[in-house]
Amino acid sequence: MTTSTPSRRRARLLGGAVAGLALVLAAPLAASAHVHVSPTDGAAGTTTRLDFTFSHGCDGAPTTAVVLDLPEGLDAVTPVLDGAWTITRDLGADGIPTIITYTAVAPVEDGVSATVSLDVVFASSVADTEVAFPVLQECAEGQNDWSEVAEEGQDPHELEAPAPVVTVGAPAETGDAHGGDHADASAPGGVSEGAADGADPVARWLGGGALVAAVAALIVVLVRRRA
Repeated sequence: MTTSTPSRRRARLLGGAVAGLALVLAAPLAASAHVHVSPTDGAAGTTTRLDFTFSHGCDGAPTTAVVLDLPEGLDAVTPVLDGAWTITRDLGADGIPTIITYTAVAPVEDGVSATVSLDVVFASSVADTEVAFPVLQECAEGQNDWSEVAEEGQDPHELEAPAPVVTVGAPAETGDAHGGDHADASAPGGVSEGAADGADPVARWLGGGALVAAVAALIVVLVRRRA
């Protein structure tokens, strides 16, 4: 019969802790390699500012442009001017943009967080539905087409290149129809709740990873004391 020595037991425990930590960190890393929209919900008939954020390039290549293919069901669309981008619009017959292209003044390096924004008014016809915003990310080499939409009954997390999705609620009963979700005076610094919920996912998984690492270190210390 083979007897495990204390050092071997410690090695196995440490190896398991490291493997678990790697799995915990791997999932958020994969999830962060998308284009995220904030807020993820809005109300029909009111102005909602949507921020589309990414922190990755195309297989490491820097981002040169972000192209938003705007869906039907929008009564108004106004891109937000930002010094990091130049903006061009393709207008439909009704004067509402159908495509907005944000071209980077300087290429956005892989690993750098960047955001493009626009104000939209959702039509009442899309109330109580989910509206997808396909995004084409163009890079110095290659491109990422974030346009996949989950079919009925499909888990959106199974998609490799999901389009950002906004859940549209019924028209708001109170408040200025043009007040929108720009800011919440009750939130610290006037930041809307939606914007707070859409905080950089990288910061969230780094915090979670640090907690897991601390737990793994504690396990190693306890094992050494018992040996």
